[in-house]
Amino acid sequence: MSAVQNIDFLAIAPPLVLAVAAIGVLVVDVFLPPRVSRLVGDGALAGVALSLAASVTLALDGLPRRTFCVIAEVQGAGPPSCSYVADKFTLLFQFVVLLAGAVVLLMARSEIVETRLPTGEFHFLMLAAMSGALTLAASRDLVTLIVSLELVSLPVFVLAALRREDGRSSEAGLKMFLISVVSTAVMLFGLSLVYAATGTVYLDRIALALDIAGPLGAVAAVGTVLVLVGFAFKVSAVPFHFWAPDTYEGAPIAVAAFLSVVSKAAGFAGLVLILIVGFRPYTDVWGPVLAVLAALTMTVGNLVALRQHRAVRLLAWSSIAQAGYMLAPLGAAGAIADKGAGRQQDLNELAGATVAYVAIYAAMTIGAFAVVAFVRWLGPNGGRDLDDYRGLVRTHPLIAVAFGFFLACLAGLPPGLAGLFAKVIVFRAVVDGGVAWLAVVIAINTAIGLYYYLAWAARLFAPRPDGVTVRAGRTPYPAAAAILVPAVGAAALSVMPQLVFGVSPLMSLAGR
Repeated sequence: MSAVQNIDFLAIAPPLVLAVAAIGVLVVDVFLPPRVSRLVGDGALAGVALSLAASVTLALDGLPRRTFCVIAEVQGAGPPSCSYVADKFTLLFQFVVLLAGAVVLLMARSEIVETRLPTGEFHFLMLAAMSGALTLAASRDLVTLIVSLELVSLPVFVLAALRREDGRSSEAGLKMFLISVVSTAVMLFGLSLVYAATGTVYLDRIALALDIAGPLGAVAAVGTVLVLVGFAFKVSAVPFHFWAPDTYEGAPIAVAAFLSVVSKAAGFAGLVLILIVGFRPYTDVWGPVLAVLAALTMTVGNLVALRQHRAVRLLAWSSIAQAGYMLAPLGAAGAIADKGAGRQQDLNELAGATVAYVAIYAAMTIGAFAVVAFVRWLGPNGGRDLDDYRGLVRTHPLIAVAFGFFLACLAGLPPGLAGLFAKVIVFRAVVDGGVAWLAVVIAINTAIGLYYYLAWAARLFAPRPDGVTVRAGRTPYPAAAAILVPAVGAAALSVMPQLVFGVSPLMSLAGR
């Protein structure tokens, strides 16, 4: 039996390219004079483009692709278990991360110059975190999943505190670091209990072990709940959300956008994988817990957002509320625990609803942050307050129309059909799952969210106060591109939502 393992380099190419690019931009920054530091940003964008090209090549070459597998002679009977799987689920999240990451890098161009952020360190940390997010979506064992999750989280602590002269930025980084350490400790303890009960780290083997009722079943159930608590911190679910608003407001706007979209998408990718692939025999344990978390998260997020008058803080609470919608389909899994042959198909549909919502949420939220970053560049108050957006349609009509479209998507109203489709598929998944009370909560919260999204959109067309001026001139190319990319993405998903519907990590298991 050979100990040498064949590695599918095409399968691991997307995160590998970003990792090499991260090291490259850091090294190049050391030798380039500050006046040409823009080349570092161009190099980072080139790395993202190459990684995206690798993902497209991977999709065209045929899926799924598996690597870092344990052969059957070692693990026992059954098909080989793999640590890294590139399937439709993996590629969808990788496309989301890469496109959103490119928008974040474009958003950061003006902020790096105006706030004098260290260019090399900023792009290195961003690319490293994105590489972790790409790997996380492909992880199929506990070790790879946890290492990837920490690779997403650790660079963000530094990024949040990168404005060294700003006390709020330092506070944001420290608060996020302390809370994330606690959540990781809770999650690791939970995973250790699961490993003790199952004797394996591979998600598919964990599911097989949990299917067999044994004396350590209660230990595995406790471990499952602790893992949920750990991920609840990562995705800012209530009551584990209190770090998010202060961190978003204190961090650079590009970092806040990264946290709201890329980091949250990575957290949900890990959550879906570990629950749907690994813990699916315990839907009766984690399903009801997530249903309660979903209801609390969307309700608290929307109610507190109603009282916000600062742009980034409102988007932070909106992001918390949107996490509740993403959790809702997974919360309906507890109601299908007693179903027989159709259970896996039901789990596929529930996981697909969450995945579709995450993809659509990423497009509309990263676009909203891109507009906020642009308005901060305009002045006069840095776009911090909602009233700073009054009359934007008169000075920058295309930007205002794009922002109105993003807000309509978030509210789930036409012409933002992508957001409407996302809420419909989540609502339908919960109704089909038989959790009627959660469907009622979703409907009520959707109505609540309409108010603050529409109130913000109305300001775009309201008269600007007398004596208030904005920075004149054409929209900078990076800012225009940062708004155009998500606008095109949200518009495409409004016309062809089927691009992101029905994608589940269980699909590749069924095809083995």
